[in-house]
Amino acid sequence: MFTAACDDTVGSPDESIKNAAKTVAAGMVKYYTGYKPGDTPGNLPDPYYWWEAGAMFSSLIDYWYFTGDSQYNEITTQAMLHQVGDDNNYMPRNQTSTLGNDDQAFWGMAAMSAAENKYPNPPADKPQWLELAQAVLNSQVPRWDNQTCGGGLRWQIFTFNKGYNYKNSISNGCFINIAARLALYTKNETYADLAEQYWEWMEAIGLVSPTSQVFDGSDVGKNCTELSHIQWTYNNGVMMGGAAALYNFTNGAEIWKRRLDGLIDAASIFFSKDPPNVMTEVACEGNGKCNVDQRSFKAYLARWMALTMKIAPFTREKLLPRLQASARAAALQCNGPDNACGLRWTKGAAYDGSTGVGEQMAALEIIQSNLIDEVAGPADNTTGISKGDPTAGTGGDPVYTFSDITTGDKVGAGFLTSVVLISILGGAWWMVS
Repeated sequence: MFTAACDDTVGSPDESIKNAAKTVAAGMVKYYTGYKPGDTPGNLPDPYYWWEAGAMFSSLIDYWYFTGDSQYNEITTQAMLHQVGDDNNYMPRNQTSTLGNDDQAFWGMAAMSAAENKYPNPPADKPQWLELAQAVLNSQVPRWDNQTCGGGLRWQIFTFNKGYNYKNSISNGCFINIAARLALYTKNETYADLAEQYWEWMEAIGLVSPTSQVFDGSDVGKNCTELSHIQWTYNNGVMMGGAAALYNFTNGAEIWKRRLDGLIDAASIFFSKDPPNVMTEVACEGNGKCNVDQRSFKAYLARWMALTMKIAPFTREKLLPRLQASARAAALQCNGPDNACGLRWTKGAAYDGSTGVGEQMAALEIIQSNLIDEVAGPADNTTGISKGDPTAGTGGDPVYTFSDITTGDKVGAGFLTSVVLISILGGAWWMVS
């Protein structure tokens, strides 16, 4: 009955989609024990890394947004606040040994979703959702590294962590995603300028190709002259969400329409031809080598496809068939023990035996995203309920000066931080050469 409910009603405003999402969400939350006495709120048990917990709570924030079911709100709010760290910017000390810019950003994106979705505010004496998203971005701006590759964020934050010498698309793409959504929420162009700078850098070194493929990353030891050309759904997804936000923010500027169109076309690699339009993680599903992290990646492409349709409606014709077909296929894979969801949606009802947080999250996001027409679009500073702080995460010292110019005055105007200006000037020779 579960799979039939999804299969028959995806694309229609029907309660059975919500019921299907409810079943999948329950299957995901059963892996989480952080709310239990003696456990740590916000942490998933091994083998899951900290970042995926942040991604999971973002899915539960979306779940409340799409369905109105608040049964997980208490544990979600508890986790989101417990993991903020000493500086309220999602850098808890107990994660230092593995903390990457992308890890921190996934929690920041969750906080941004809470602000956009008008998820219930934390207590007044706690950091607020918008403030937390701003704190994450503020803490990452000074990490722009002009010493290698002409700029960009490294994968890891600390020099002693494996991966510090790698600059990857997910770290820089998540920064773009948060900056773009902050621009749309606050209506301040400084955030859009930051997103534009990072995007142009990714294009300059080839992480975003001329045909809009988003490649994995590059080694700073070779000054980013060689790329890993692996393509992952989540890289395309976070960039798509950022491009959609900036398309909306700039009132449909041609450059952002072109970039958004390009990403949507490039995402075709992630959708099968037979059956048509079913999402697949092409780099690892076919060979059976998806690791624990990679099994969740489709969740993020699904999430940002839905947002893109909402704030850039011209994309609907291309994206909706993919959301609908993938949700039907995912539902058919949710026929394992206790409706556990498998990984390979292209396999139809032949349950593939792979299950876990990532598999459940991906199925949840693709199914509930089909309720996008039933919810309001993302809130902003006139319609939202979350309070922000432009200096959050900085100890009160601004890392950039905000522009008073709005998109109605001049698209692309605004003032960047001194760090950003120095980076642009210092890196100009590299981009030209």
